[in-house]
Amino acid sequence: MKDTVAMHAFANHVPAVVLRLDRNPFHHGTLGAVRSLGRKGVEVHAVVEAGGGPMGRSRYLRAVHPGPVGGLDPETPEGLTECLNGVSEQIGRPAVLIAMDDLSAIAVSRVAPMLRERFRIPHQPDNLPARVADKAELSRLCARWDVPHPETVVPASGAEAAEAAWRLGLPVVAKWSRPWLLPSGADGLRSTTLVHTTAEARRLYERSAEAGSRLLLQRFLPAGPDTDWFFHGAFTRGGHPLLAGSGRKELSWPVRTGLTAVGRWLPDPAVEEAALRLAERLGYQGILDLDFRRDERGVFRLVDFNPRPGAQFRLFTDTAGLDVVQAMYLDLTGQRVPQPSGGAGRVFVAENYALLAAARGRSLPRRRPAADPASPKPVPAAERGQAAERAQVEAAWFASDDLRPFLAMLAAFLGRGAAKGARVLRGVPAQGRRTARAVVRAPRQRGREERGATPAGAVSRPVPPEASAEPDELVTR
Repeated sequence: MKDTVAMHAFANHVPAVVLRLDRNPFHHGTLGAVRSLGRKGVEVHAVVEAGGGPMGRSRYLRAVHPGPVGGLDPETPEGLTECLNGVSEQIGRPAVLIAMDDLSAIAVSRVAPMLRERFRIPHQPDNLPARVADKAELSRLCARWDVPHPETVVPASGAEAAEAAWRLGLPVVAKWSRPWLLPSGADGLRSTTLVHTTAEARRLYERSAEAGSRLLLQRFLPAGPDTDWFFHGAFTRGGHPLLAGSGRKELSWPVRTGLTAVGRWLPDPAVEEAALRLAERLGYQGILDLDFRRDERGVFRLVDFNPRPGAQFRLFTDTAGLDVVQAMYLDLTGQRVPQPSGGAGRVFVAENYALLAAARGRSLPRRRPAADPASPKPVPAAERGQAAERAQVEAAWFASDDLRPFLAMLAAFLGRGAAKGARVLRGVPAQGRRTARAVVRAPRQRGREERGATPAGAVSRPVPPEASAEPDELVTR
């Protein structure tokens, strides 16, 4: 099969533009897209922050173009049209456009009719990226199509927020429905917060106007060694999968709450069935990244829908080198996408974040080709053999054929500031320490006072929702 796929012609005459409006110079997914297409001989351009950060040093990048002047208002993205039309004029011919972050995907879908003469873009009807990225809308879609999702409440008042937090059982997860609308630099406003008291829930709700969208409260699902999973896929029209796979987050930064520092491609029927069913019902075309968390009963619950490539998308690369970005490029340029072959068992490592997580006492996961003791389900013999044969490691930054981004990342990462570096050496910043403590603790019993367990022999006396007066501990997941 490998020889058959390798013989498939990869026509690279159409340029590609990767777009990232989120200002994150350490976004390794953007570098992954540049390398993936650049190694196939595609002329790759990037519309990112000035200079492109370490990614801008890649030998596979033709040029870096600045984003919209003065930033972008996601509700009025016409400035993006002017920016991309200017990039298109410089390139001189139509190009494939790949959005690398939620804001970019949402903005592109809204101005797609004005871009289609210059760019090849997945067809996303009815403002679909904004709908699935909206946490409230995602909750409704999951309920409609019977996709497991954490119990979610959208309160209509501060009092309802306090009551819902109490009913769901503290701590609860608070999310803003449209996190891309959050004002930059707003104190205490983060896309996701772990709420410990009913008073915190009320105060967050009262900042809804400032946040720009509705507040959601979700039942907290505790993290563990086998709880965080993800699904990546590329889909053609009608939600038909071109390439898809599920994986497990082995290590994250911040610990057990953040992005994937180490991930492993592990096929799981429950994750894959839920993701494929959702994509088919939506008629999804394009690339997506879904996050799941396994609850106490072993049920995988969808917690996030990202309408773009995940930062670790290169984990899902088959034995011929095909990944979701290449599959989407082939589909949008009218080429046949070869049938994927193998790849399960691969490991992805984001070196900078893996080292930080390891420094916090979380050692890097060992290879487990023969069996997976962290999983409650037996690993089939065929899968064990496949994992043993193909447990290859994909690094986010280091590449022997493209060293400069890794060196630039290392220099920038180590030089971010003496004060911040000192905090990292001492451990996770205070906010991260609170997050880790909250996540690794088992959730408290419902109806029990949050300040401590009831002593042996004593009677549990629940505190009314308005009685909580603890200081805020704003925590991101």
